[in-house]
Amino acid sequence: MKVLSPLRLAMASVIVADVVAGFRYPDCTNGPLANNTVCDTKASPSDRAAALVKAMKIDEKLVNLVDMSKGAERLGLPPYAWWSEALHGVASSPGVVFNRTGDAFSYATSFANTITISAAFDDELVRRVANVISTEARAFANAGLAGLDYWTPNINPYKDPRWGRGYETPGEDPVRIKGYVKALLEGLEGEDPVKKVIATCKHYAVYDLERWQGVTRHRFNAVVSLQDLSEYYLPPFQQCARDSKVGSFMCSYNSINGTPACASTYLMNDILRKHWNWTEQNNYITSDCNAIQDFLPQWHNFSQTAAQAAAAAYKAGTDTVCEVPGYPPFTDVVGAYNQTLLPEPVIDTALRRLYEGLVRVGYFDPPSASPYRSIGWSQVNTPEAQDLALQSAADGLVLLKNDGTLPLSLEGKTVALIGHWANATRQMLGGYSGIPPYLHSPVYAASQLNLTYRYASGPVAPSNNATKDTWTAPALAAANESDIILYFGGTDQTIAAEDKDRDSIAWPPAQLTLIQTLSALGKPLVISQLGDQVDDTPLLRNPNVSAILWAGYPGQSGGVAVLNAITGRSAPAGRLPVTQYPASYTSQIPMTDMALRPSTSPSSASSFSSTGSPGRTYRWYPTNSTVLPFGFGLHYTSFRARFGEFATLRFPRPSSLLLGCTAADSTTSSSTQQHKYKDLCPFPPPSQMPLSVWVSNQGNVTSDYVALVFVAGDFGPRPYPTRTLVGYTRLSGIRPGETVAGVVEVKVGDLARVDEMGNRVLYPGRYKLVLDVDQSGRGSDETLSLRLVAGMGTLWCWMSFPSRGCRWQALQIAEDEKGNGKIAGEELSEDTAVIARQGQ
Repeated sequence: MKVLSPLRLAMASVIVADVVAGFRYPDCTNGPLANNTVCDTKASPSDRAAALVKAMKIDEKLVNLVDMSKGAERLGLPPYAWWSEALHGVASSPGVVFNRTGDAFSYATSFANTITISAAFDDELVRRVANVISTEARAFANAGLAGLDYWTPNINPYKDPRWGRGYETPGEDPVRIKGYVKALLEGLEGEDPVKKVIATCKHYAVYDLERWQGVTRHRFNAVVSLQDLSEYYLPPFQQCARDSKVGSFMCSYNSINGTPACASTYLMNDILRKHWNWTEQNNYITSDCNAIQDFLPQWHNFSQTAAQAAAAAYKAGTDTVCEVPGYPPFTDVVGAYNQTLLPEPVIDTALRRLYEGLVRVGYFDPPSASPYRSIGWSQVNTPEAQDLALQSAADGLVLLKNDGTLPLSLEGKTVALIGHWANATRQMLGGYSGIPPYLHSPVYAASQLNLTYRYASGPVAPSNNATKDTWTAPALAAANESDIILYFGGTDQTIAAEDKDRDSIAWPPAQLTLIQTLSALGKPLVISQLGDQVDDTPLLRNPNVSAILWAGYPGQSGGVAVLNAITGRSAPAGRLPVTQYPASYTSQIPMTDMALRPSTSPSSASSFSSTGSPGRTYRWYPTNSTVLPFGFGLHYTSFRARFGEFATLRFPRPSSLLLGCTAADSTTSSSTQQHKYKDLCPFPPPSQMPLSVWVSNQGNVTSDYVALVFVAGDFGPRPYPTRTLVGYTRLSGIRPGETVAGVVEVKVGDLARVDEMGNRVLYPGRYKLVLDVDQSGRGSDETLSLRLVAGMGTLWCWMSFPSRGCRWQALQIAEDEKGNGKIAGEELSEDTAVIARQGQ
């Protein structure tokens, strides 16, 4: 999305004030619209939207194809602003107005940002947070201060630690992102017949670069293989479209293999709408803000004029475009139509999708017909929401180092609170934030705990060596007067944010120097690391650094969450949702290299390693080269975890894994589970015991525990990934001496590999399931073996790029009544690939 400074954002809000401040539901009782079928709640949503579009004149249609839709006064159709944000709470945006004149609707609950919540590995927490956000969004809408659609979540996989927007995402792993997204959409959108709000999965697709070494997202062409596209970049979006049926998508700024995302019929029509069956007429696509102007010669050089750019976007499948006030050139929809570049049927299709989306959220219904129209101010920032905001931060804390110092007993002690995050307020929120009811910094939390403390600020990242050091002397003074030093530092949005990637992932030098100076005092030193990941190697190796606690962007109650963990009022149990790389990683691979697998081919950029790429993410980057691996997290207690009562699982062929898992439209018995797609079938099959873990607390502190299950093995195409996350569960409040059991949900499709054509395939071989129990995250001896004796089974087939000459591949396993593979009547042995190809 186009990044706006606070001043620009305020200006944008003023410019659209006539649209939003007057936000209102259509008058379907007395207004001109009352006689239109769109107001008939007994008609189908499709018929209702079609009736409205049919009644519109062409000039009325054209002014409603952009995010600041003007409505149609003649018809009684109010204006509508589509650009509203709610990444981790109802957020400041042109479509949302916070009341500046009084208490009511002057704030909304601001939870921890996405990366912190994701570190909790608790999908029920995500669902609860999303439910509160959508409730508060409805309250704002009912007060005429917001719309009914929200451009969230950001689900691009966070594969490069330099990316400025990585903290907006659930992390680097597709399985974790899919679980997060599924739960989030359930909480945001709710269930039919009336959706709570419309969510928007963004940014579709292959988007994870802002502005790096002269390359910007507005010009960047992401060159990606079909294998990486299918295996890594698109699964979160498949979850949104095929499996969760989200209401809306947002196409991204960048090009993909030479075509701007918002002009790609391959992405928006062939994959999204056809391949993933995202075909409901209420499903619409918006562009990112000003992404259509990026088609022009000075950016992607895809279209020569604004009219051509508009036509290309709408004909490719975009239904509405976002325009940033004050940032021309704007989308020339009128010119595209007048020059016969944009046919009216294409316009009608886009409008029907948009307005059917609004039909599905009850926009055209009377208050009595919607369960959400009675939500008001009393349901914003409730005590329960405040508690949940604190939990969203506390459960995402990750303990990275502890020599036994934590938790601290601070009775009778003086504590130094040092660093630029120590008294942080809005810093704790991160991007896409609203106005919270309060901002509780670590200093505030210390005062509420009646601690005796000394406070001194610190540096962030001084721009040059000539910057005068104004922080060391006050910090030393505070530290010398204290028994214990708590340092609060790391990155913030001045270092990494939208439109700003990092060049370095090391600790900012001025901060590191100050930490080293403080560590030399010989006092307990606890580091609270906030913002994005940085290379903690110097602190992990420093014996005078007692502990490191990562908090990310912890939201309105962030300071309280961190102090509670430090003092033992809560116990951190989060796991890193990303890999922590060494600082040298940024010299090994350019951000523009989208390949995931390691390569011996040198980069075309002369400033990077001549030995090739070391690989990306924990699946491909050497585990022994990481600073801290994906899934790392320590505890205040000791745990023993093991799988349930399983021995080696042996299946004669891949289809054996699908027993009891049938298509949703099949006649099934009570012993089967209905799944429309084979890759969603559960593992083990429903006829067997579920995959369970037993966790024993062998220490002295009550704590949660996150069980992560990975698959590893030499099966499928080379190279083989080190391991792959296939499931997780969070077990809460395990008391000392207690043993609890939990079920880890694993899908058959997540055990599979993706071939070069993008097909998700179960290959023969020995699959080792690894339960991450040793807290280092580097593997464990607690394993479970699964053996597929012979044969291959394609669970989900992919579409090839048009240039490959095959637009659709339908692969299926064919078996005779004895379970033997057959292709066109030919008997197959067990060691033959049991695949039938159609439509070649």
